[in-house]
Formats: sequence, C-alpha cells, structure tokens
Amino acid sequence: MTAPFDEREAELAGRPSRRPSVRNPGRAVVAAFAVGVVGGTLLLLLPVARSGPGGASPLEALFTATSALCVTGLAVVDTAEYWSAFGQVVILLLIQVGGFGVMTLATLLGLFISRRLGLSSRMVAAAETKSVGLGDVRRVVLGVATISLTVEAVTAALLTLRFALGYGYSPGESLWLGVFHAVSAFNNAGFALFSDSLIGFAGDPWICLPIAAAVILGGLGFPVILELVRQHRHPRRWSIHTRLTLVMTAVLLVGGTVFVTAAEWANPHTLGALEPAGRVLAGFFQSVMPRTAGFNSVDTGAMNGGTLLGTDVLMFIGGGSAGTAGGIKVGTFAVLLLAIVAELRGDPDVDLFDRRMSSGTIRQALAVALLSVAAVVVPTMVVSLTSAFTLDEVLFEVTSAFATVGLSTGITADLAPGHQLLLVVLMFAGRLGPVTLASALVLRDRRRLFRRPEGRPLIG
Repeated sequence: MTAPFDEREAELAGRPSRRPSVRNPGRAVVAAFAVGVVGGTLLLLLPVARSGPGGASPLEALFTATSALCVTGLAVVDTAEYWSAFGQVVILLLIQVGGFGVMTLATLLGLFISRRLGLSSRMVAAAETKSVGLGDVRRVVLGVATISLTVEAVTAALLTLRFALGYGYSPGESLWLGVFHAVSAFNNAGFALFSDSLIGFAGDPWICLPIAAAVILGGLGFPVILELVRQHRHPRRWSIHTRLTLVMTAVLLVGGTVFVTAAEWANPHTLGALEPAGRVLAGFFQSVMPRTAGFNSVDTGAMNGGTLLGTDVLMFIGGGSAGTAGGIKVGTFAVLLLAIVAELRGDPDVDLFDRRMSSGTIRQALAVALLSVAAVVVPTMVVSLTSAFTLDEVLFEVTSAFATVGLSTGITADLAPGHQLLLVVLMFAGRLGPVTLASALVLRDRRRLFRRPEGRPLIG
C-alpha cells in the first residue's frame, strides 16, 4: 500500500504521518517578523544610528524599523537628514530582509498549504501554480534570492549612472544612492534618501522609469516572475495565477495613469507645474506607487480630494500575491469583481480563463476583503475622532499603513504618539495579515457529513 499523501489522509487512514504536523504555520511567519522588528529597533536606538546628538527615541526607532521591515515607507522623521550612514544601512538591511522574507515565506507557506490539501485539491494547486515545484524549498529560496539580486543590481546600475552623469554626484555617492533606491524600489518599501522623496526628479524618465519598473516587478510576486522567466515564449502555458496577476496589473496601471493624470492635470501644486510630457510621466509614476511603494514625484498632500480617494482604492487593492506589494492583492479583488459580474448576469458559476472558481475561493476572498475593510475603517474612525486632521488625510494615512504603501499626506510625523503606535500595528498587520489569514482560511477547511435546509433571507 502506498504511503498517505498528507496528514489528513494519514489520520483518516489510521496511521501517523511521517512529517511533523504544523497546525499554525502563520505563527512562525509572525514570530520571525516580530523578532526582526525588535532587532531593528534596538539597532536604530544606538546613538551611532542618528546623525545628530543623542539617539533616537524608542517610538522613532520602533516606527522606522517596522516601516522598513514591513516594506512600507511611512516615516516620522526625515530619513535623509535624521539617520546617519549607519542608520541608513540598518534601514536598507531591514528592507532587504523584509522584502526577501515576504516573498520567500509567502511562497513557502503556499507550498506548505498545498501539501496539507487533499489529493484532488493538491493536483489542482499544482496545475495552477506550476511555476513553483511543490516541496522544493531550496529552489524557492535560491530563486527568490537570484531574482531579487538581479533586478536590484540592474536597477542600481542604471540609477548610479544617472546620478553620476546627470546630477554630478561623486562615484561613491552615486553608487550608494543607486543601491539604496534600487533595493527600496524592488522591495516596494518607498524609503528615499531625499527629503522630498523623488519630487526633484519628477520629469526625469532615467530616474522614474527604472524605479517604477523595479516596483512593478517586485509587486508581481515571485511565482509570476519565475514563470515568466521560464515560459516567456509560451503564454498559453501560463498558470491562471500568472495570467490573472498580469491582466489586473495592466488594467490598474493603465486605469490609474489615466485617472491620476486627468484629475491632477490642471492642479498647479502637482502635475500642473510640469511640462505636458512630465505630467504624463508623473501621472504614470503616481499610478504605480499607490499599489505597491511609497515613492512620490509630486506633493501627495496637495492632491485633490477625489484623487486622494482614488489613490486609497489603489492602495487597498495592492499588488500580486507572494510579492512585496501590500493590500488585499489583485487576485482577491479580481475574484470578488468576477463574482459580482456573475451574480448580475445570473450565472451559477464564477468563471475565469476557462476555469470555474470554487465557492471556497470566493468565500476566502470575501473574508480577506471585508476584514481588511474593518482594519481600515475602525482605525480611521479612532484617529478622526481624536485628532484635528481631516477625514481625507486620516483615511489616506491609515490605508497607506495597512496596505504597506508608504505614501503620506504629510501628517504622520504630527500624529500623537498613540496614533503613531496604531500605525505601527497596522503596518505589521497589513504586511502579514492577508497572507496568514488566507492560509488559515485554507487550512481550516473541514468536512461536514450533513447540510442544513436552504434558507433565503431578504437581500437589499
């Protein structure tokens, strides 16, 4: 007789599993990031980490370490001026570890879940995520490292040349600026070594486009990038996850660019201050950043209220799964959107790329989305009721923290300490919450031997 395929089948067969059972793999992910936050905070508390006299306050160190490790980009102090070279190196390492950890742990968590599923579910998972070999942990880690370092190296080289040749920085300064912003971009962190982020380079495509490209690649996720590398000549062989991520990313990029450019075209405080070509470039740049990273090439706080609300939506949706982007993820958004379309059309099933979505997938997407809405709405109400800032500003800041984007209207440093601690919790929860929640929902799937009679309460 062949060996059981997983722990559940082993239990049903009355035989012990050969592998140790890990009932809550998400706890290991949360614990690892918590340790990283503590370690980063202790390093940033050292006097040598600050450029001025004395050391950083515990809240400043905690906020910065959490923002860097959770690849967010929100800051309560000026990264370029407040932190010394040592402090900036610590921030860079936290960003690298955080981005690498997110992609690796999310991918490995997906592999673990697929091994905990039944045989039929596992075969479907293997077919739809064939870009990653089930159980090949070593290949996953090496693949993430190779892709990360390659993209970062290419981006750093382009930026270094531009800083040196176009802006007169010394070779050493150009290299440091290139490396820092390349790592920050690919890992979707949004930290910059300029006090105004990238506003000074709003019309420079040699700075904005490489950073935007790195941000987009990091936001796609490791499974998608790996499959594109291996199957770039055979699009028909792409998994449903890859096709869905690419389509939704393209739609949101085009739609976001048109929306931001049109909404801010005549605003003299944002796009209106640039030449027409620069306005289009800045509009594209600002449509990339809300979904993934916190760089900004125009003053976010000077945007129109409608633009801020649209940016909130882009931040909430986020990027691809198993990547460095935050939000509820484009796959979750797409499944819910297709479910609405199917309901409006009266279709009994939700179809995507000649595949039928299971009811469990739809329920999980709904749970992740609604819990994420609550995670944004409740803190927004708390901060709005206990501060003097407008609802637009507070909602933007809270959404940016939860979606680990890092864009800011400029109020983060002026918030009360309690509010800043709330943003710390939101950044941590937003970075790990959707991943661990989704995995927990999958692993909680259980069999029932009965079904209750159907009921239909009034809807609407």
